[in-house]
Amino acid sequence: MHTISTEKFLLWKEKQIMKGGDSKSLSLLIDSLGGLSKKDLNLLRIKSEKNIQLETNLEILETFWDKHLKFSIPIQHLSGITYWRDLKLEVSNKVLIPRPETELIIEIVSEKFKRKGEKITFVDLGAGSGAISIALALANPNWDGLATDIDKDALDIASRNFSNNSNQSNLKFYIGNWWDPIEEFKGYIDLAIANPPYIPQNAYEELPIEVKNFEPKNALLGGEDGMDHIKEIVKYAPYYLKEKGWLLIENHFDQGARVKQLFLENRFTNVEVLNDFCGIGRFTIGRHK
Repeated sequence: MHTISTEKFLLWKEKQIMKGGDSKSLSLLIDSLGGLSKKDLNLLRIKSEKNIQLETNLEILETFWDKHLKFSIPIQHLSGITYWRDLKLEVSNKVLIPRPETELIIEIVSEKFKRKGEKITFVDLGAGSGAISIALALANPNWDGLATDIDKDALDIASRNFSNNSNQSNLKFYIGNWWDPIEEFKGYIDLAIANPPYIPQNAYEELPIEVKNFEPKNALLGGEDGMDHIKEIVKYAPYYLKEKGWLLIENHFDQGARVKQLFLENRFTNVEVLNDFCGIGRFTIGRHK
């Protein structure tokens, strides 16, 4: 641990913000590498402590901050971790950094499966860091979870994240493309969730540097119109879902109507497009028959 005066630290923090960037990113860096949480940061100016403890020194923190500013490297990749809901997750350029709007998936699922003690089998298709499947498995210890991903490195990260956040054993990991690695579960899935690559080609070309240059292309690009993977997932879902099983997909901000139509064409009922925090139709959900 490194002891530093509160006054010196706050002056250093102001100096970093004057270089550029935003305070949210700097706070994340201080939290993930320095061990000083956002809550602790907010209390510094009103607390009377003269000194604080950091897990690393200011010179190292400043070096990472300068890299972030110069090369647009996401703070999460510099530190190797991100925070999502109440989870601390390992991330790298092999997985998509989980976004705040994706947290709503957990709330949507909780609304659909309200009965306490209900035992279901769910699958997280294209699990990436494992954020969605881990959050569901932890919140519902009696559920059986499956997580698939085509990339072994991503699946290894998801597996480590589950182990680091829990001592439970109700989540299993399978390598392969979408439904392929879980053929043995055909007809047994109560709930399938996917946050697939859905960004259209033209939109992908316009992504910010910190996204386009550092996050995995195969987790973002969904083909010419962004619908390639969504079409595949919806097409094969009826073979894997139980009767009355649910499919929930996160989609691009302008795809809601098309995804809803795709659900209907594949004999889904109770189809809804649900909004994210900004009032955008970000999630499509439907029931098999």
